[in-house]
Amino acid sequence: MKLLIASGNAKKVVELRRLVAQAGLSLDVVGLADEPPYEEPAEDGDTFEANALIKARAGTAVTGLPTLADDSGIEVDVLNKMPGVRSARWAGPGASDTDNLELLLRQIADVEPARRRGRFVCAMALVRPNGTEEVLRRTMEGVVIDAPRGGNGFGYDPIFVTDGHSVTNAELSPDEKDAVSHRGQAVRAMLPLLARLEEQS
Repeated sequence: MKLLIASGNAKKVVELRRLVAQAGLSLDVVGLADEPPYEEPAEDGDTFEANALIKARAGTAVTGLPTLADDSGIEVDVLNKMPGVRSARWAGPGASDTDNLELLLRQIADVEPARRRGRFVCAMALVRPNGTEEVLRRTMEGVVIDAPRGGNGFGYDPIFVTDGHSVTNAELSPDEKDAVSHRGQAVRAMLPLLARLEEQS
């Protein structure tokens, strides 16, 4: 059975495909780039959960495939848990990962390390063609450092050190990151539901 990942972020699709394969599932995981293009809905929800459902519902409605979508971002406590749902466009529409990361660093430049606590959040939604829906949230706690380090990962990974580690997420190997990441936790929580999809195929 095909499982659509409602994301145009190639790195995110690769990460999710790897996590599903590691679980021993034989679902054919495809991303938006693998399917005929459609107009993606505006992610105008107030929460990560709302945005994940918007994307997953649209994917299923257009393709007829069970669709997994996540909305992820970083919350920084001293910024009132912002960027939050605006993480991907923190520096404005069309901003790059580097633009967003650099703006965040400027905004907390005068904040001492002990007050740079935050977390990555992942809300993940699974919508099936029969209309049933599941949504869950997982987090990864840590601190934001003052300069990027590492070439792995994407987004804010180069400036985030997860609790229990001394290196940034961008310095972790893919397997190390999967073991602790918000998205890895969310996929593992979804696995029983994805296994049911496989059984029904």
